Amino acid sequence: MNLITSVISITILLSTVLAIVSFWLPQLNPDAEKLSPYECGFDPLGSARLPFSLRFFLIAILFLLFDLEIALLLPLPWGDQLAAPAITFTWAVAVLALLTLGLIYEWIQGGLEWAE
Repeated sequence: MNLITSVISITILLSTVLAIVSFWLPQLNPDAEKLSPYECGFDPLGSARLPFSLRFFLIAILFLLFDLEIALLLPLPWGDQLAAPAITFTWAVAVLALLTLGLIYEWIQGGLEWAE
């Protein structure tokens, strides 16, 4: 109980000190030099503040979704050591079927088209 009390006390004390110090520190005033993009010493050719295209963002999100879902299949080789490996195989097939259906849906909706 003593350890928990001391950890909580240190946490509260540290949070309070950091909050007070953040109010005492001067605010940073950005100037034109700080806001300009830096390209290895060269003047930028264009605006560096252009947003990403929505198409690129959607493809990146799709990649993350499908890439993370594949991580569900990584324990599959150890599934044959279980008492009922057929259940593991069934779940793996279900995950692959769901991924395939998602890919087909995105393909039909045009989510994988890079150029219009």
